[in-house]
Amino acid sequence: MAYKIGMITLGCEKNRVDGEMMLYRLKEAGFELVQNVAYSDAAIVNTCGFIEDAKQESIDEILDLVRLKKKGVIKAIIVTGCLAERYRNEVMKELYEVDAVVGLGGNTDIAEVVSKALHKEKTELFPPKENLPLCGQRIRSTPFYYTYLKIAEGCDNRCTYCAIPLIRGRFRSRPMDDIINEASELADKGVKEFIIIAQDTSRYGEDLCGNSLLPELLRRLCRIEKLQFIRLLYCYPERITDELIDVIAAEPKILKYIDIPMQHCNARILKLMNRRGDRLSLTALVNKLRERIPGIIIRTTLMAGFPSETKEEFAELSEFVEEMRFDRMGCFAYSVEEDTPAAKLSGQLDEDTKRHRRDIIMEQQARIMAEDTVKYIGKKRRVIVDGYDRLSGCWYGRTEADAPEVDTKVYFEAGNGKPRVGDAVTVGITDSLDCDLMGELIPDNSPDGGIK
Repeated sequence: MAYKIGMITLGCEKNRVDGEMMLYRLKEAGFELVQNVAYSDAAIVNTCGFIEDAKQESIDEILDLVRLKKKGVIKAIIVTGCLAERYRNEVMKELYEVDAVVGLGGNTDIAEVVSKALHKEKTELFPPKENLPLCGQRIRSTPFYYTYLKIAEGCDNRCTYCAIPLIRGRFRSRPMDDIINEASELADKGVKEFIIIAQDTSRYGEDLCGNSLLPELLRRLCRIEKLQFIRLLYCYPERITDELIDVIAAEPKILKYIDIPMQHCNARILKLMNRRGDRLSLTALVNKLRERIPGIIIRTTLMAGFPSETKEEFAELSEFVEEMRFDRMGCFAYSVEEDTPAAKLSGQLDEDTKRHRRDIIMEQQARIMAEDTVKYIGKKRRVIVDGYDRLSGCWYGRTEADAPEVDTKVYFEAGNGKPRVGDAVTVGITDSLDCDLMGELIPDNSPDGGIK
């Protein structure tokens, strides 16, 4: 009987892809994969180590597994991912019940590590992080109709607050032909939406030829016949070129949605962050995108409470949010990360101040989004069905304006209709609830249906 292996993946979708590749290697080695770690012989926690809250979540998950191990429910605990890479000498020392700690470069050896752990052999494995594979087969953990397509690994931007270069190493682009081949195979298997990710997708190809190859990659992806939708995440503002804008505008398969992590708008704070630009240049970029790509959805990420941020500089950030009225936005409180330049800056703010400023920005954005949803009442939206909510007794899904898990939803009643998960359906919007939309299914064979 094969040993059963369960995995919990935390953090970003790039880490999810790494976990999916490890799952494939485990299955190929003869292990049986289970979704619930409580039914496994060995449990893997594929951790995040980006900010303090994420690190604590990873530790809490490990402690939950320790309790299961003590009860005899599971036999072994393996820790992988960014927390393992970053705190390689501390995990097993602090959590002696852990049986293996594997750095990113050891992901290819996961089957051997799990086997040793099940035979009570402890392992600490930390090959060079550059050994983390960019390509390879994976067992997808997303629904069948969408997937994440990682096009690069690591980062060269050296933002002063960020530990990603320390954890994941230099920026390394994945070969374009390999990306195209994987996308073609997945499209043939029924994947409809491809979500492009990397630490900085707009930098794709710079390490290969000196300039961004993202526009070329997007054009080639659009030529894949069965590929239907492409969504772009993590494009840095200074690398959004006119060529990239033209490609997004011209290609119908590219959703008119772009994620641009801006972090701040104040020139002094951005310089301290080792980021380019200022309020004027960021405003010009947003206006250019909206002018050249009518109806584009712009998502951004901001940071409140960076060291030495004054009340006036925070007020400028708040004014910027009000002026830009971003379609989607997330704001984080600055997290002190050891071994980063920002951790050594003077003027560190207290936790209450940082979180209070974050909450102000998030409340501001929630109001803006709630105000903007009203314009859809009485209109029809095309919605990708994500599931059925038994509590509310209705279906839910996403429009072109919404990425999975991070953005808003559309809840709708189907009446006599029979929507299927993964289908695109037409919904007549009847109301809004905070930032989400409410509506009713319009069958495609009705006089009001059939919107393409």
